[in-house]
Amino acid sequence: MKIVIIGAGEVGFHIASCLAFENKDVVVVDSSAAALKRVAEAIDVQTICGSGCSPVILEAAGIREAEFMLSVTDSDEVNLVACLMADTLSPATKKLARLREADFEPYHETLKLNAPHIDTIINPEVEVVKTIERLMDVPGAVDVGDFGDGRIKFVGIRIEHDSRLINVRLADLPSMLETNRPLIAAIVRDDRLIIPKGNNHLRAGDLVYFISEKSKLFKLLSIFDKPAHPVKRVLIVGGGRIGYRLARQLESRSLACKIIEKRSERCNFLAEHLKRTIVLHGDGSDQNMLVEENIHDVDLVVTLTNDEETNILASLLSKRLGATKTITQISKFSYFPLMATIGIEQVVSPRLSAINTILQHIRRGKVLSAISLKGEEGEVLEALALQTSAIVSKPLKRIQFPKGSMVAGIIRQETVIIPDGDSVIEPGDRIIIFAVRNAIPGVEKILAVKLEYF
Repeated sequence: MKIVIIGAGEVGFHIASCLAFENKDVVVVDSSAAALKRVAEAIDVQTICGSGCSPVILEAAGIREAEFMLSVTDSDEVNLVACLMADTLSPATKKLARLREADFEPYHETLKLNAPHIDTIINPEVEVVKTIERLMDVPGAVDVGDFGDGRIKFVGIRIEHDSRLINVRLADLPSMLETNRPLIAAIVRDDRLIIPKGNNHLRAGDLVYFISEKSKLFKLLSIFDKPAHPVKRVLIVGGGRIGYRLARQLESRSLACKIIEKRSERCNFLAEHLKRTIVLHGDGSDQNMLVEENIHDVDLVVTLTNDEETNILASLLSKRLGATKTITQISKFSYFPLMATIGIEQVVSPRLSAINTILQHIRRGKVLSAISLKGEEGEVLEALALQTSAIVSKPLKRIQFPKGSMVAGIIRQETVIIPDGDSVIEPGDRIIIFAVRNAIPGVEKILAVKLEYF
């Protein structure tokens, strides 16, 4: 599989890293020699310095042989023109573009049906707001994902130092918890992803991922001693595009909301376009301002400025001053492993949202969605079991799944199955698979259609 990536920023870099690790043929194009040098020094991919809008550069990148072109620069205009030129040179190449400007949203379908025929349009800001809403709705969760049209929740929970589950062997969970036991599908320990077996023990500080039917989620959360705190009052620090989108969503849910924004002209815009949200002109990392706004009565503080140091400081201050919960926007991936160390658990990233969406669309097999796990050491995939793939019509214990992968859930029409070794996947089932990074190529292979079918 050949993939051309336009843009060597954080998104382009990390997508290239994932795909090169899976031995895919990747070419990265960027007009910045410094950005390309970083890519070339860290990843075994081809790099070309030049504009992704140039037909000469696209030809040099091998656009005619590429199965996918991913245009993920920080400029919507560059991404659109790059897709237009790619459509002219190689109509068969599938195109994915990152478009963040809200003005383009009414025209997404038009851009798919007409030139430049963009197959997938990604707006990371929309996805981040969805992620924030999911985290709001699951108390104590560090990560939350939806599968099966929302019927199944994929949840990451931190094991606290006083948890009754510390040193418990996974095989002993059924007898200890009787009916309400989670299927623990992955553990992140010391930034290393583990697909556990029955003899693994839980430790304090582990980030535990489990799968649950939506209707049973709160019973399972009680196992981890995570009390339910309904969110009624929200403070947003940063009134940029994401903060504005989130405030509109919270208004639709009739939640009490305030926004703190530094720029006076942006405050005027927010005040004009929001109906019930209180707009405050000031610095969200100013301790005096937070105290004046009764931060101790706030259920949730969401920090969404364009400066991640400000976001981190505002979140830490808010927690120290009594806010129940914080969600922090981070863009630099190098910061992610540090967050839990300094006491920030719930983190969102527009760039990570873009990567998750892109991975979903370039995976082989009928992959419906894909989410990168903490530390990017693995993924959880939702895929459609095809009639001719190697995983149907036999018990799971007889399928040679790649080491470091496991089936964590099966959705059959309206039924959700938490599987065991005797479970059988039927054609048309939607399956949820956890996999470490090394196992992903093997997972793609077993999901794909058998070649002899043709």
